[in-house]
Amino acid sequence: MLSTVDELNEPLQWPEDGITRIPYRLYSDPEIYALEQQRIFRGPVWNFLCLEIDIPNAGDFKTSTVGEVPVIVTRDENGDVHAMVNRCVHKGALVCLKEKGNAKLLTCIYHSWSFDLEGRLKGVAFRNGLKGKGGLPKDFDASQHRLEPLRVEVFCGLVFGTFSDATPTVESYLGKPMSKFLRRNLGRTLKPLGMHSQIIHNNWKLYGENVRDSYHATLLHTFYTTFKINRLDMDGGIVLAEDKWHSISYAKRATLEEAPEYKAEKIHSVQYDANLAGPKLLDSWPEFEDGITHSIQAIFPNLAIQFTLNSLCVRFFVPRGVEKTELFWFYVGYEDDDEEKTAMRVMQGNLTGASGLVSLEDGCINEFVQRGTRGSAEEMGLAEMGGRDVESSDHSRATETAIRGFWTGYRKIMDIP
Repeated sequence: MLSTVDELNEPLQWPEDGITRIPYRLYSDPEIYALEQQRIFRGPVWNFLCLEIDIPNAGDFKTSTVGEVPVIVTRDENGDVHAMVNRCVHKGALVCLKEKGNAKLLTCIYHSWSFDLEGRLKGVAFRNGLKGKGGLPKDFDASQHRLEPLRVEVFCGLVFGTFSDATPTVESYLGKPMSKFLRRNLGRTLKPLGMHSQIIHNNWKLYGENVRDSYHATLLHTFYTTFKINRLDMDGGIVLAEDKWHSISYAKRATLEEAPEYKAEKIHSVQYDANLAGPKLLDSWPEFEDGITHSIQAIFPNLAIQFTLNSLCVRFFVPRGVEKTELFWFYVGYEDDDEEKTAMRVMQGNLTGASGLVSLEDGCINEFVQRGTRGSAEEMGLAEMGGRDVESSDHSRATETAIRGFWTGYRKIMDIP
């Protein structure tokens, strides 16, 4: 098993220009991808597992994944939340095959070995054999054979898990600005409004960049610009966590002052004169006193919380191979929403998602990067918009500082010199 970057067949070093240059090799090298599974997803990070509302009752379980490792999240009879690898200790088969359900025991269909909701081995079919023959050795100790556990914490309705004893508390891992903003968006009792998923044909880190890329938002996304939902000529900014790898991008719709650069530079997203047949889609009410009407909070390694008008969504993107990622969209509202507010959140859910009016383009743009960089492992991308530093910005979102922050954290945890 790879343990350091130096053990790669072709050792990786960061370019001399630093974090403003991103080696294309990072998107396509299978050895680097394998090392990420070990150093990031099994390393000292908190991985999003599920929403707490996915497992509201005793006996509920939900399957998830950490990197490529399948995971089960459960709630036991005392109300405590647990997580464990979804891999039977006998032959390695998946124990839970359903996405979610309710059970007193988790039983592997292969040989009927069963585990309790904490992952402890509770039953082995024919443990003592039949008619005095066969079975397990008499000194077999079931307590030594349990599903591999993860440490678990619940924060603002999000269930996080880690394999590492070195990972600090979730709140310490996030830092003060990130924790405060999560409480702003998710600090009330949530209710599920729907979910869907899609396969995107690109390396998972390209989507990690995408949710931090405020620069592209109104260049690529025509709907944002045409209907004035999120533009760079609104008040907004970028907030980076203390360790740089988490970020928040935000905008305030009411502050729009149309900048001449949009038309002067002939940006394609402003070339359309269109009207909505259903204009109520863009109706909204002021949700928060700070005036922020659009935000994307990106949490390393693969989580983003999006708030647009009054639509609230948790995005979870999962590596499914070097060049494939599965993107999950979990739409939520608040338990105390009335019917009118719930209906508005559901309708605005059409803005995002696999075929969303805003985010439709994201389903293919990162594949264009994957295809464009294929076969060019020695080349590199450029990330100098907004300068070369890795700092928060309260005056412009025409910047790639959050992308530089992502790679700062990535480079550190991967130990790339």
